Amino acid sequence: MRPASVPDPAAFADLLVGYCLEVRPHQQVLVRSTSLAAPLLLELQRALLAADAWPHLRVEVPGQTRGFYEHAKDWQLEEFPPLALHEARKCEAVLAIQAPDDVRALAAVDPDRLTRARRARRPIQEATMKKRWCSTLWPTPALADQAGLELDAYAGFVAGALFLDRPAGPVAAWRELGAFQARLVERLRKAGTVRVEAAGTDVTLAVKGRTWINSDGKRNMPSGEVFTGPHETSAQGRVRFTLPSSPAGVEVRGVELELRDGEVVTATAEAGQDYLDRALATDAGARRLGELGIGTNYGIDRPTGTILFDEKIGGTVHLALGRSYPETGGTNESALHWDLICDLRAGGRITVDGEVLQEGGRFTG
Repeated sequence: MRPASVPDPAAFADLLVGYCLEVRPHQQVLVRSTSLAAPLLLELQRALLAADAWPHLRVEVPGQTRGFYEHAKDWQLEEFPPLALHEARKCEAVLAIQAPDDVRALAAVDPDRLTRARRARRPIQEATMKKRWCSTLWPTPALADQAGLELDAYAGFVAGALFLDRPAGPVAAWRELGAFQARLVERLRKAGTVRVEAAGTDVTLAVKGRTWINSDGKRNMPSGEVFTGPHETSAQGRVRFTLPSSPAGVEVRGVELELRDGEVVTATAEAGQDYLDRALATDAGARRLGELGIGTNYGIDRPTGTILFDEKIGGTVHLALGRSYPETGGTNESALHWDLICDLRAGGRITVDGEVLQEGGRFTG
């Protein structure tokens, strides 16, 4: 049962429609989620209609995705429904809301089936990325359990991460963080080399000429990061990702990568080795890095097992295997985009052209 007041679905919907997507009259907005997000979905319909836009709600029922992978024939994994691509091309904005009833729903599915479907649906992904898009989350019992919290406590945590609890309102808080990140982007604009050091980690990446993006809640909600696409052949060294990840409900933790000339040459995991191996075999671009991101949201103070939140934790850095975001200047292409997170708050460091940018999770200067 949803807590009575946090997060408030009406305020959340207004934030998504007005601030995140900046919806304009007559736009067609595609909204994807599950039936567990019904309170937010109904308020989104209200807010989109109030903005003179067209809401298109695509709502899954519990077990639907798992059922697809259990029953789909080989050709249905190797292809994609044409209507899905048509929708991605015709809509003006896309909103994806995580609201799972079971975070491990796909854990028992053969990873090869997941990989084949991901590869086949790459045209849909590419079409979606060309639109105005945003990803977010609605608290559910399954997510609360994954975070190790009671539902009301988790809902309060989510509201705080979204800045819905700020006295001046969430938009003012996101603009304040955006201004801080703009200064950070200015420091990084002329950077040539970024080095990340921590226990088990010493990796360098070339970023000269690449664009740093100020992610202030317009693409992810919550957000709180600056990111770029490192040069595809530049990554050198080793990195240990200290926060666990659960893509498709499969627990993956203790990942260590060795990178040479931008490519993963060895990859080990304390748990989830099979998933890691399959992910790296997705396609040719899956063994290279598509993103370097630096978390800045100190309102997210703990990992909860959800990448959308964990990669934004202030004092962390994340590297994504696979697809680059074209707006950064990155050129790596892949059906995979998997963010892996390293927590620097216990003694890590980021240096830019030899100058310390962050020490122990706190920015210098």
